[in-house]
Amino acid sequence: MANFELTREFIEQLRTLIDQKNEEQLSEAIKELHPADIAEIYEELSIEEAKYLYFLLDDDLAADVLIELEEDVRLRFLKALPSEVIARRFIDKMDSDDAADIMAELDESRQKEILSYLDDITVAGDIVDLLNYEEDTAGGLMAKELIKVKESWTIITCLRSMRRQAEDVDEVYFVYVVDNDGVLKGTLSLKKMLLSATDTIVRDIYNPDVISVNVNVNSEDVANIMDKYDLVVLPVVDDIGRLVGRITIDDVVDVIREEAEKDYQLASGITQDVEVSDSVWRHTRARIPWLMIGLVGGLFGSRVISIFEGNIADHPEVAFFMPLIAAMGGNVGIQSSAIMVQSLASGSLGLESNFRKLFKELSIAMLNATALSLLVFAYNFLIGSHHALTFTVASAMFSVVMFASLFGTFLPLLLDRIKIDPAVATGPFITTLNDISGMFVYLILSSYFFRVFI
Repeated sequence: MANFELTREFIEQLRTLIDQKNEEQLSEAIKELHPADIAEIYEELSIEEAKYLYFLLDDDLAADVLIELEEDVRLRFLKALPSEVIARRFIDKMDSDDAADIMAELDESRQKEILSYLDDITVAGDIVDLLNYEEDTAGGLMAKELIKVKESWTIITCLRSMRRQAEDVDEVYFVYVVDNDGVLKGTLSLKKMLLSATDTIVRDIYNPDVISVNVNVNSEDVANIMDKYDLVVLPVVDDIGRLVGRITIDDVVDVIREEAEKDYQLASGITQDVEVSDSVWRHTRARIPWLMIGLVGGLFGSRVISIFEGNIADHPEVAFFMPLIAAMGGNVGIQSSAIMVQSLASGSLGLESNFRKLFKELSIAMLNATALSLLVFAYNFLIGSHHALTFTVASAMFSVVMFASLFGTFLPLLLDRIKIDPAVATGPFITTLNDISGMFVYLILSSYFFRVFI
């Protein structure tokens, strides 16, 4: 399938065909496209145009396209469709996890109405079960469709059962082995099944080494487990070890992307998960808290400068390097906190003591501070700056880099210890605090060195 590039000309062509009700050419225009490409097209059309085009798709493709739509576009689209159409054309054709995700976007009365139109009570029951789990848990991520066999079965019995189960599973990654109570025991290799006699008992050939997660495990932890062990699928068990579902890598990729977006927004000073399409009021509420902190920090910074107003008036050249000191403090703090937040999020610091983390960051800060202070010392010396200013800027650079680096390391660790998302430590908070402290250190040192050298 060739890579598709959506153009304005293509959209206008589709709109013309829709106005003409030319179903044959419309079907021809989109028949080779991937569901994600068709979803991209829908986001450029009006609801009525999208509905017309949608009903030209076969049921399976229509369900795949619905999954690919952006959440706000999909919600507007679902509101324009009858509940019976949603149930029988879309929900009934989806994997249980995708169906539950879409149903979760609707209000409770609409959910009940859609479920009432599902002919297969098992499918409806699976969706209801998944809706009962928190969205950010393994239970909320998992799908019910999988292939499982009992440890007491023979190979020939397994093959018969697997043929029936495979009808509901798009991709067969593993065959799971359970006991008579449904408790997960291990996995069964397809190769071993093919090479074993038909009367071989499953318990004699299955692999008991299987990694699984409880339904209540946080979605971030699920992503970390799958990343650590290079898994493409992860079985999910309940509190007594019974196999209840599986999580596939495509669902985890969505989690990783969403967490990255959330952390990026937090680091940028946005306190809520927002989309470009959200209202002006929602964007304002998400941004204003950290802007307020920045405002308060700026006011404190101005007070720090006013305290040293006389020194600055006597030696105005001190003001030339104030932006440099403030910028370096903020930059170093952001670097240190970003590395720490990334490591905490991936769980890669779990075996290191906090003391060791701080000592390592102190070593890095020492090297950076030394290099930067020597550079700025050499610059001022070569351009003939006053000795007092040369020593002031170099000493302040060293002190600010050290402090900012340690603070950027320590604060995420502290927030993580008290169960607060460490991503809030980055961005405006650290930048503002380092601006104030850096300016204070710089002006204190300037007062000292100008007294010494003059």
